[in-house]
Amino acid sequence: MTSTPCAVCKHFRRKCPPDCIFAPYFPDINYHLKFSCVHKLYGASNIGKMLEEMPVQLRTHGVESLYYEAKCRIQDPVYGCVGIISSLHQQIQIAQTQLAITQAKIYFLNTNFAVAGQSTSSLGEPRVQQNDVDGLDDPCNAWFNY
Repeated sequence: MTSTPCAVCKHFRRKCPPDCIFAPYFPDINYHLKFSCVHKLYGASNIGKMLEEMPVQLRTHGVESLYYEAKCRIQDPVYGCVGIISSLHQQIQIAQTQLAITQAKIYFLNTNFAVAGQSTSSLGEPRVQQNDVDGLDDPCNAWFNY
């Protein structure tokens, strides 16, 4: 039994019983904000039921998860955690697309470098890429005669 009540018992202005299920997870008044966020979304009775159903070794993580979900729901009442997950998923997809584009560019450059290295003339001069526009590379073109 603790000498000071846990944040939940303090919130409800009651004496903290020795077997209080909330005491290990909301030990003192410093956890009042955490409890108030979770309480607004789930209610104390539902929090107690969820804690009782969880294995003891997972309860700390469960309380942290409930707090995170409640905090997200307060910040974004419509989407809550789902909004954050969707945003992160979209960022991952954008990063994967950028990675694929970059890998394709690297492959293209490596392939062109290998082809250019194999197709040098006997004098050791690299081959120059020709334009595909008709007549621009032709020195006999009228545009080049001044």
